[in-house]
Amino acid sequence: MRILLILLFCLLNVALWAQKKNEAYQLNLHRATGPIKIDGLPDAAWNDAAVASDFYMVLPMDTSFARVKTEVRMVYDNEHLYLLATCYHLLPGRYFVESLRRDFTFGKNDNFLLFMDTFDDQTNGFSFGANAAGAQWDGIMYEGGKVDLSWDNKWTSAVTKDDEKWVFEAAIPFKSIRYKKGITRWGINFSRLDLKTTEKSAWAPVPRQFPTASLAYSGTLVWDEPPPQVGPNISLIPYALGGGSRNFTDNTPTTYKKEIGMDAKVAVTSSLNLDLTVNPDFSQVDVDRQVTNLDRYELFFPERRQFFLENGDLFANFGYANIRPFFSRRIGLNVPIQYGARFSGKLDKNWRIGAMDMQTAEVESSHLPRQNFAVMALQRRVFSRSNIGVIFINKSSLNYQPSDDPAIPVYSQYNRNLGLEYNLASSNNVWTGKTLFLKSFSPDKSKKDFTHAANLQFSTRRVLLNWQHEYVGENYNAEVGYVPRKNYLKINPQAGYLFFPKGKVVLSHGPKITSTYFFNSDFKQTDNESVLSYTITFRKQSVLTGWAAHDYVKLLLPFDPTNSGMDSLAVGTDHSWNAFGTDFTSMPQSIFTYAFSTRFGGYYASGTRLNLSGEVGVRFQPFVSLTVTANYNDIRLPEPWGNKTFWLVGPRLDLTMTNKLFFTAFAQYNEQQKNVNLNTRVQWRYKPASDLFIVYTDNYFPENFAVKTRALVVKLTYWWNI
Repeated sequence: MRILLILLFCLLNVALWAQKKNEAYQLNLHRATGPIKIDGLPDAAWNDAAVASDFYMVLPMDTSFARVKTEVRMVYDNEHLYLLATCYHLLPGRYFVESLRRDFTFGKNDNFLLFMDTFDDQTNGFSFGANAAGAQWDGIMYEGGKVDLSWDNKWTSAVTKDDEKWVFEAAIPFKSIRYKKGITRWGINFSRLDLKTTEKSAWAPVPRQFPTASLAYSGTLVWDEPPPQVGPNISLIPYALGGGSRNFTDNTPTTYKKEIGMDAKVAVTSSLNLDLTVNPDFSQVDVDRQVTNLDRYELFFPERRQFFLENGDLFANFGYANIRPFFSRRIGLNVPIQYGARFSGKLDKNWRIGAMDMQTAEVESSHLPRQNFAVMALQRRVFSRSNIGVIFINKSSLNYQPSDDPAIPVYSQYNRNLGLEYNLASSNNVWTGKTLFLKSFSPDKSKKDFTHAANLQFSTRRVLLNWQHEYVGENYNAEVGYVPRKNYLKINPQAGYLFFPKGKVVLSHGPKITSTYFFNSDFKQTDNESVLSYTITFRKQSVLTGWAAHDYVKLLLPFDPTNSGMDSLAVGTDHSWNAFGTDFTSMPQSIFTYAFSTRFGGYYASGTRLNLSGEVGVRFQPFVSLTVTANYNDIRLPEPWGNKTFWLVGPRLDLTMTNKLFFTAFAQYNEQQKNVNLNTRVQWRYKPASDLFIVYTDNYFPENFAVKTRALVVKLTYWWNI
């Protein structure tokens, strides 16, 4: 055993220190020899640019050159980085897109994407692109291959089409991205998805088990001289807002809202940014999708507010999915933010830093005091792609003393968290993992107030192996985090294998087994879920999965199995059941798409649960996309719960008149919460990154459609570069 561990350690060290995989793929970048107009019609200046061609196929298989031809050129001047991508057709017929909406769904659109590693660290970067109808895509890259599309910045592009090809042309201001001063080598890759042939390809080859965004497999953009320094780089983003809201259930008069505020972005250097906000408002952010909640613990909803996003991975990705010491949605969703500042970015190729301070206002109605939220994060790269991170989080209630009156809520005077983690990523991305230690500090809790977790994953084309364990102490307290469960030890092994048949129908198929065990502090089992699944991926990219599972739960807290306010099952009771189900997603290149999931089996208290869910979408390219999602639960339990059915239905309409004018409307009927929600939003991007929003929201009682609440907001933003 000791010999095996030594061999594994040696192999990991070789993988960690290995040279960049696609170092041989280089694209030389030169200054533009003439002016470039962004109209999708190549200017003469493009004739002198180096060409990236001979893309490699990633899907269906990664063993040959791409069949669909793509050519990419890049040049620059003092203000912009320019890109021209010529995407040729292989088969006749229409292209496939959802709509002209920004930040489209990757797998449902013919598209071209650029991935830039502007520090050549194979970890962080930027992504830009477009679908074949001209809808823009932009996001920040983190953890070596993930893209956060909530990030939005100022750049321009155009797409033109003919029978032979479609052409994407873009100008990306140097002021819109962050990069190291003096560096002449950036990591770069180009990705193309052609749905007529179901082919995904990349310029620098990427193994099929990884996304084309994987920066471990990027090539190199070689500058003829260091990127230009753009001088003072300050952006002011003021907004003005007006609106009104009314609560009809309380029969209160309409409340009117008139606000102004501003965000500012100050580039301290080309790689460090200072974000400032005064009286921010996020009323234009998409409403969270409702879900039927049958879980015993708090559900997670992602952050969508723009201020928290750039370099947000420094704070938000510390920890695991259910162990997050910092979760920005704890700040200001139901409490007004007065002001905030964030300093983040790269100190050099190896060091990243993040510091944030937010101040919220007092809320007299709930006796909530003014609170301050401060976060500090530091990250150091080690080996080729791994890093060590430290985080400190402090939440303080200002000038606050808890009241002795039992009718007045009591809030904590402070809560602090200190964390250390190591993120493993081998040079070829085959080995990944994380180990984490957290400790909390609270005035009323001590001992058993720390957390440890770790995982190690091995992933190749055929094999997936993963081990994960977690320990969360009984008194661990992360008031600015997301840790829905405490006082447990979790063990979660996982294994999977893929077969690749030679037929023309099935691309791959294979089993996966995962088992999750929870134990209490005495190492007695409290939960287990074991799942055996089998997935078939067809060459047309539809996917079918069948699964069977066994569950065991020993309740540690009272729990209503319908989550509808009825009686609860007692603490200490044991429950176990078996269940099976299916999942299917149709091929994405169809105008009509659909997906469904089924689940049938046992449930708490020897009951049964049937769950049917599905989504149907139809698109009238490129202007209209209509989708309808539905979720049905039929729960059968002994008295006092009896038989319960819950419907959740949500139609959504996306109307995109141009790639600058959007209308979205969706309704959500939630039988469990006895609510119907209607939300409509108009967005007009009258200038790059400058918008007019009109948002209208209603909530109704489903029995008679009487109005509960109603709100209308009009918001104007303007992005002004100084």
